[in-house]
Amino acid sequence: MKVWCAVFNFGVLGPYFFEEDDVAVTVKSDCYCAILQNFFQPQLGEIFNDQHGADNVWFQQDGATAHTSRRSLSLLREMFPGHVISLRGDIGWPPRSPDLTPCDFFLWGYLKAKVYKQCPVTLEALKEAIRQEVAAITPEMTLKLMDNYRQRLYQCINIQGRHLSDVLFKTR
Repeated sequence: MKVWCAVFNFGVLGPYFFEEDDVAVTVKSDCYCAILQNFFQPQLGEIFNDQHGADNVWFQQDGATAHTSRRSLSLLREMFPGHVISLRGDIGWPPRSPDLTPCDFFLWGYLKAKVYKQCPVTLEALKEAIRQEVAAITPEMTLKLMDNYRQRLYQCINIQGRHLSDVLFKTR
């Protein structure tokens, strides 16, 4: 099962399960673009109305092939002009940087720990547990997460772009 979420200062958007007719699908460019257009963009419109605006929102993603296709990046550049952080984005993102992406260094591990405590035995129970745990993430949690994220970025800048984990854990 493939799951997508977006993390903001004020919460988590999602989850979105990549499936057709209740069957998991491989995430390819067309599938990814469909979620951006049909799920993500409408919800962004609800979150960032004219009063708040999304002009200062940055979109960050990893370098998965579906994420970095011409079509995906073109769509993201329309949604976030000049504010796409990605492999081949407006600001390049270092490859293999899980210590710098909020979904990787927090969200997926947090959800896994919470969801598996419930011991779901069916796929539908698993999806429902994921929905519940995402809904339970408070704006205070994501605000702290994003503060931690900024600290990680500054540390990476201070160590001149080397992997933060290399410095913190001296793995290399």
